[in-house]
Amino acid sequence: MTTLRDHIQMLRAELTSYALSRRERAQIERELKQACAQFAADRYDETPPA
Repeated sequence: MTTLRDHIQMLRAELTSYALSRRERAQIERELKQACAQFAADRYDETPPA
């Protein structure tokens, strides 16, 4: 099973490909932005109150 952190790393790796069209690159960038936001939200929820 792929974790959210793994998914983010895979998307970043895909962006290094030269064989992407503008549409594909934009889609990957959107997915990466969403995944990073979800990761940040999950991390925020796990933070214990001070």
